[in-house]
Amino acid sequence: MQMYLLALNPTDSVTDGFLPAALRLGLTVTVLTDQPAAHRAVVPEGVEVRQCPVRDFRAVVAAISAHRAPGSIFSNSDHLQVQTALAAAYFGLPGKDWRVALRTKDKAEMRRWLAAAPGLPATAAVRAAELPAGRDLEDLPDLDGIPYPCVLKPAEGVASEDVVLVRDRAELASRCAEIRTRRPGAALVAEEFLPGELRTLETLGDGRTRRVLGGFRTRLSPPPYFIEERLTWDPDRPPAVEAQVLAQLDALGVGFGACHTEYVVESGRARVVEVNYRAIGDQCDLLLAELLGVPLFELVLRVHQGEPLPPAPWPQPGAAACLAYPYARTAGTLTAAPGPEDLDLDDGVRLAYRPLRAVGSHQPVHHTNRDLLGVVRAIGPDLPAVDRAADAYVAARTWEITP
Repeated sequence: MQMYLLALNPTDSVTDGFLPAALRLGLTVTVLTDQPAAHRAVVPEGVEVRQCPVRDFRAVVAAISAHRAPGSIFSNSDHLQVQTALAAAYFGLPGKDWRVALRTKDKAEMRRWLAAAPGLPATAAVRAAELPAGRDLEDLPDLDGIPYPCVLKPAEGVASEDVVLVRDRAELASRCAEIRTRRPGAALVAEEFLPGELRTLETLGDGRTRRVLGGFRTRLSPPPYFIEERLTWDPDRPPAVEAQVLAQLDALGVGFGACHTEYVVESGRARVVEVNYRAIGDQCDLLLAELLGVPLFELVLRVHQGEPLPPAPWPQPGAAACLAYPYARTAGTLTAAPGPEDLDLDDGVRLAYRPLRAVGSHQPVHHTNRDLLGVVRAIGPDLPAVDRAADAYVAARTWEITP
């Protein structure tokens, strides 16, 4: 079967996860991308890479029509879910509803949809206002209902890019002007800051059945920015909290393929921060596959071939796990950093480190997940053991940035 995978820049999820899984399934794989040279340098042998302006669904349809007939069309990119869904629908293949992909990608539309959805409790609502490009803040009366501090973010942003906590109306105006120098045509969203514990819920559906794979607790950098410093496997999610998140996903229409949802819990109330209609990234998916002991990437691809999910029950891991992310605090050249390592430690912890930036590369400071220098993955018998292992590994290594 011919599979087309749509991608922008290479990611670990695609290079180390989905492409090897597709080859194990015996698929003929073509990567359509606007960055072919970068992908050709890292794809497994046997994967074809073709140039395509993948942000344009019409170009995607034309590229596939001019090549081999498709058996499945897939992407794990936040930016390409709508295009992938439209292309799959054009060829009559299994895929996500493009309307759901759009309303989860556009954070302003997601807030509007959830606010209007029947059946959701008022406690799930998040006050938000869209700031369209070219509009003055004084012309937006919806902003009067947003309490401070509030969070300002691009409506279609990813990786915490240009997400910032603002304290008052003057700072909101200043931050808007700053972000618009980098994103002149982008709409922004201002929404109330959600106090509480940030968590994730990872799900996989085949359009009829949806499985909860698990979730993580997320530790963020100090405000005003939102860099993910550590994710910890979260096996003890209260059923009532999980049900609230799933109800909000139902209201959005999420039910096909992988989905990574971020939400905040406060006093038993769960409110969605954002919905990423793809598998979790930053190597959390690689850890999740190892932790669950299932062919996770193959299962995601099988769903896109029209196969049902395997019957319940889903395996529940007895181990603990965490991921730690050393990141750049200052801009400069990365002059020293550890290389990849795989360690089996005496206390039963398996630890893997993978660099995300090469020594010699220039590292700006974005105040986002783009500042991550590497990933420490640890799986072990209990949480104290994996936390100690991750902390000791980071403390014993050096990431040196020279201005």
